[in-house]
Amino acid sequence: MTAAGRQRRETVRMQAAELFEQKVRPSEVARQLRVSRKSAYQWHQLWRDGGVQALVSRGPSGSRCRLSPRCLEKLAVYLEQGPAAHGWVEDQVWTAARVATLIGRKFHVSYSVSGATRLMHRLGFSPQVPARRVAERDEQAVTTWKEATWAEVKEPGRPAGVTSASRTRQASPGGRPGDAPGGGAAAPRR
Repeated sequence: MTAAGRQRRETVRMQAAELFEQKVRPSEVARQLRVSRKSAYQWHQLWRDGGVQALVSRGPSGSRCRLSPRCLEKLAVYLEQGPAAHGWVEDQVWTAARVATLIGRKFHVSYSVSGATRLMHRLGFSPQVPARRVAERDEQAVTTWKEATWAEVKEPGRPAGVTSASRTRQASPGGRPGDAPGGGAAAPRR
């Protein structure tokens, strides 16, 4: 959840506390604040047990980062050095799997591929995106190919006209009698 989302949630909980103090029932609080009844009843229970203070946020949920701030700084330096400096010489792309392996090698901490992806984003990196374009790339050739070859190769889009929601048969409204379902003008439903 974003910081703005957490702030909104905190504001809604404080509004709920004010309504509870005015003896408003949790179901009505849920309706007024546009939250689920379950949330309103949970907040009411917390409010009864611990007052307004019980509804104050305790910060973001989720597991804590398993790398210390110092290790995160080192990881950022390792990522800046590039994959070749750490044994991946095939290309200069940091994949999430490579980063997870690097973390295991350098810090002896196990990270999943998705966890490594989140950690990379947190450090300002994105997986599987080269830092620079290939030096041999010929922009003129790319532009020519897009304009000439791609226009020839590309398949035309679907023709405009009657379409069908059926996967097996195309629509055929012209072949239906006027009094059959789907034929003629649609009758209003009652």
